[in-house]
Amino acid sequence: MDKNPPDSTGPVHVPFGHIVANEKWRGSQLALEMQGKIKLVFEDGLTVVDFYLSSRSCILYITEADLVAGNGYRKRLVRVRNSSNLQGIVVVEKTQMSEQYFPAIQKFTVLDLGMVLLPVANQTEASCLIIQLVQEQTKEPRKNPFLRKKRAVLSEPFLLRTVQQIPGVGKVKAPLLLQKFPSIQQLSNASIQELESVVGQVVAQQIHAFFTQSR
Repeated sequence: MDKNPPDSTGPVHVPFGHIVANEKWRGSQLALEMQGKIKLVFEDGLTVVDFYLSSRSCILYITEADLVAGNGYRKRLVRVRNSSNLQGIVVVEKTQMSEQYFPAIQKFTVLDLGMVLLPVANQTEASCLIIQLVQEQTKEPRKNPFLRKKRAVLSEPFLLRTVQQIPGVGKVKAPLLLQKFPSIQQLSNASIQELESVVGQVVAQQIHAFFTQSR
């Protein structure tokens, strides 16, 4: 029987236009929202990965409960990041309850691991996002912005979305910052003085604190 060993990080065979989903999601709101719009195949033994979009790309889904419970999710992220087989996208439930924990996972995922992080409000929003990812992949896999090389700069819309999550930034200041600091790495290394020239003193200090405070 050709079954993936427990904790396997691939490769997993994913039929074209399908998603291979971790058995734990069977019957969940997320799976129910996707059914009828995309074909789901449930698989046992996917203890690290939540959803495979293809044999080389996957989604790690971090729920509100995972965030509130502590840093247990980090091991899964590191395993996928270190896997030569997989490119992982991290989808995180950013809710009123989990918002205070979001900066820590954002820094860990984007800065430390160089992975794409996409916040969602709930599983309904997540289902739309995952369907969009599969549709993008079935169109032109090579051009899919989510599946560039692991250390690549995030594609612009998602980089913008990530920067908007930094305290004090928001939708107006994020594009201004990215004009001057086109990657998260450059932004995180900017001095308060450099940031001040774009967003003013108060926000500059907030951004600097966000990137330098200890986790």
